[in-house]
Amino acid sequence: ERARGPRGPPWGSGRLRTLPGRPDAGLSHAAVAGAGAPAVVAGLRERGLTVATAESLTGGLVCAALTSVPGASTVVRGGVVAYASEVKASVVGVDAGVLAREGAVSAAVAGELATRVRAVMGCDVGVSTTGVAGPDPADGRPPGTVFIGACGPWGILVEELSLTGNREQIRAATVRAALTLLTTALQNLRDADGPAGYGGARSEQPVDTNEREDAP
Repeated sequence: ERARGPRGPPWGSGRLRTLPGRPDAGLSHAAVAGAGAPAVVAGLRERGLTVATAESLTGGLVCAALTSVPGASTVVRGGVVAYASEVKASVVGVDAGVLAREGAVSAAVAGELATRVRAVMGCDVGVSTTGVAGPDPADGRPPGTVFIGACGPWGILVEELSLTGNREQIRAATVRAALTLLTTALQNLRDADGPAGYGGARSEQPVDTNEREDAP
């Protein structure tokens, strides 16, 4: 059976929550692919959810990690590599005003990518990456500045990372962090004892990616 489209609303619910940043170290792409992807695929299958990715600095590595898991076709819809800002806007649908105001490497854009890729790919959960892999700064941000996003029944989660290492290590650590964020969000759904499938605990408030609520 192939991954199915969403059974709930096309957008996430609740306000964007920016999680505290944390330092990290890099792993090889091969190590990352086997680290958290099986848990994510299992969690999605258990909840009856489908996923898609919108990736910038990782260039499709998150989707590659997920699809490396046998049976991933039941939950993975696909991915978009939105490396250029104009692709983020024209293909994924990120608001051009947000890009101009916040910059491509920002919590707001990570949230928009994760939210809007759900409509593009027809899925329940969106995951995003945007940041600076180095070696040079970009958009006024130093190498290792990364934002990852996850949008689903839990609303919109965005985490800021401050990573160290070379370009490959930063990209690999970003993949690991995105898989960890997804695993944690799915675990929280299970712990909340929400109904099976789409629509566990979620706010009834509409999405507003311009309003941020810092996690405690």
